[in-house]
Amino acid sequence: MSAHTKQALSGTGAVLGTITAGGLKLDDFKHEIPEYLVAELPGTLKLPDFAISGSVEGLRDSTGEGIDGQGKFKFAKTDIEKTLLDVKKGFQPGDRVLAFRLNGGQDVVVLCKVVNGHA
Repeated sequence: MSAHTKQALSGTGAVLGTITAGGLKLDDFKHEIPEYLVAELPGTLKLPDFAISGSVEGLRDSTGEGIDGQGKFKFAKTDIEKTLLDVKKGFQPGDRVLAFRLNGGQDVVVLCKVVNGHA
């Protein structure tokens, strides 16, 4: 690899880190990064046919009397357009994350939370 290529690629690439109360701490960088970017994933949510069982509360019968109990809710296959997976709202201090350094290390983008595959 040429010296110019090495210089261009230094400070870039994937790295593991930890979300902190004040920002992001990368495993290979000793300082906490208070301002970082987080990926958003816009798209269409595709849901298969599925059912959920649970409690039913607050329903009324034809006489106005309350109905409570157990129920099963069935949902048909559907596509929900214009959805957004807001990854940042799922992060808590202590979470391990996968991040990418860009622009020579000037910017860091957190892509996702990383968990143990054996847990």
